[in-house]
Amino acid sequence: MPIYFSSTLCREPFQFDSLGIHWEQEPIHRPKGFPLYHYLQTDRGIGSITVGNDTYLLEEDQGILLAPGVPHEYHGEGNRWLTFFATFSGLLQEGIPLLFQNAPVILAEKEKGRMIRHIIQRAADSFESTPFDLDQRSIYSYQLLLLLADCRKQLKSGSAAVEKYVRPVLKIIQDRYMETLTLEELSGRVYISSQYLSRLFTEYTGCSVYEYLTSYRMIRAKELLLRRPDLSIQVIANDVGYSDASHFILMFRKATGMTPGTFRKMHL
Repeated sequence: MPIYFSSTLCREPFQFDSLGIHWEQEPIHRPKGFPLYHYLQTDRGIGSITVGNDTYLLEEDQGILLAPGVPHEYHGEGNRWLTFFATFSGLLQEGIPLLFQNAPVILAEKEKGRMIRHIIQRAADSFESTPFDLDQRSIYSYQLLLLLADCRKQLKSGSAAVEKYVRPVLKIIQDRYMETLTLEELSGRVYISSQYLSRLFTEYTGCSVYEYLTSYRMIRAKELLLRRPDLSIQVIANDVGYSDASHFILMFRKATGMTPGTFRKMHL
């Protein structure tokens, strides 16, 4: 029942902070949650996990993703509960909530769970192999995050409005983040008032349209800073939607606590 930990020196955009396979799971009680995104899946047996007022039974190949800071507890039902688990970090880990629309809990059913099992097993094999392929391991972590994004929990109410209004706006932001976008323009694109879009968007994502757009731009900026060291700060600012480099630097510092130049020097 091996468990693996990533090096703190790893500089990948996304990575496994820890990974476990065939783990004999002991009871866990976390009233303050876990500091990272944490995925847990049943390998053998049945597990019971309680989040708030909800209790879920995880049979073989069923899993659950918990957002950071979500109080929870879990234990095995019966004599033995074996699990797979993964926790996630990386230079771009603050972008993970955008993948999951800030959902505190995501459930993975058996079909997706079997795919996730395969990815986790391959990632575990990569920890055993030499030389270490950190790029491939990062790819596995991103593949797992994308699979979980596919099975994220839908809103129980207002789903028709979300599909009709919020999802198209998310797509516009992701496709046109480099352009000047306003709440009024985005609401006009889906033919509703800016006030109604703002309310729907906040209910679904947990943040405002402006906050989502800014966060998405910062993720793209970090990617460019690391992947394209030949680009100047001004060019990167323009590429992510800021005509004024000074304003971009201000927003980047506000989001990360450092300037774009400092971020680049620290990670290259």
